[in-house]
Amino acid sequence: MFTGIVQETGKIISTENRNGTRRIAVAAPTLAPRLHTGDSIAVSGVCLTALDIEPGIFHADLAAETVARTSLTRLAPGSIVNLELPTPAGTPLGGHIVQGHVDSTGTLLALDPVSPTADPALTDWRLQVEIPEPTRPYLVEKGSIAIEGISLTIAAWDGRVATVAIIPHTYASTNLHTLASGSPINIEADVLMKLALQRTEKPEFKLTVDYLIANGY
Repeated sequence: MFTGIVQETGKIISTENRNGTRRIAVAAPTLAPRLHTGDSIAVSGVCLTALDIEPGIFHADLAAETVARTSLTRLAPGSIVNLELPTPAGTPLGGHIVQGHVDSTGTLLALDPVSPTADPALTDWRLQVEIPEPTRPYLVEKGSIAIEGISLTIAAWDGRVATVAIIPHTYASTNLHTLASGSPINIEADVLMKLALQRTEKPEFKLTVDYLIANGY
């Protein structure tokens, strides 16, 4: 489990196609030394397994399903990715519960400074993402959302486009500032919203004679 608090941005060193999978090498000077083979790590919101760890570098295999369903399809040498290690049990949840299981890829529509004339390092930013239809039922205004693995709050929601406020620290310390309009970005809805919606959609249980007979009573 993750919390959507990016610990480091890594850089893709190489990508290699391998019989239905794609292997990536990621430079992560701070986090790679803490990894052991088989450990989980979130790469731009996708839970991957660390392999062939070297000083400052780890590798990970992307299954065809991962490549097809996430923004990792756009990775190339030089791409910047957000990195987070799993949250140890008993530690504070700085963001919200993030599983690293991407629901869909949205489309980055805009990332604009709130104050265009202000210093880019000091101004807030307004991020707008078009959300694919299957993920829309799980989003609400002021609810949590993970975008590229970053725990964020939905500032406005019109049923199609989510608007999120980005503070200067998040803009500077994640990969958001490297993405262009039209880029696919990973979206993971709040798992608590999913569970709540599932509970409301379940039909109310009614005890009937037929149920008792069918179950041996």
